[in-house]
Amino acid sequence: MQRRERPVSEYKEKLVYINRVAKVVKGGKNFRFTTLMVVGDEKGKVGCGMGKAVEIPEAVRKGIEDAKKHFINVAMDGTTIPHEITGEFGTGKVLLMPAPEGTGVIAGGPVRAVIEAVGIKNIRTKSIGSNNPINMVRATLNGLERLQDAEKVARLRGKTVEEMLG
Repeated sequence: MQRRERPVSEYKEKLVYINRVAKVVKGGKNFRFTTLMVVGDEKGKVGCGMGKAVEIPEAVRKGIEDAKKHFINVAMDGTTIPHEITGEFGTGKVLLMPAPEGTGVIAGGPVRAVIEAVGIKNIRTKSIGSNNPINMVRATLNGLERLQDAEKVARLRGKTVEEMLG
């Protein structure tokens, strides 16, 4: 009996959260699973997606597909982020702060999954408000999406990077 080999993905896929949901029907309860997946290339691209199915592996596959449809590009400054920013989604807030080389990833569960999938190696984070995994992942993505590097800001202002940094 041969098992089918899963093709090796060039993306880092992380299962962040599994929830069992029940629908009460005449004959009893129908159980399904929802999964929250984070997918990134560890070079500045990341996305999150939800999958729902009767079995967990199928829900994971659907979550990965959904995440790949919602990729964002993240501005990075070497192994950290260019500046401090607060990401918000619902009542969840995530404060993202750049850190010097050697600090590592200081982040909790869902936020850590997103940061590692992006490829950021040095960062400090603090989650404020909701600790719901979905809100935390979306808040982190919101913050990362709004990051701007010096070149982009210089272009918007019509100056060179040297003029801006003085």
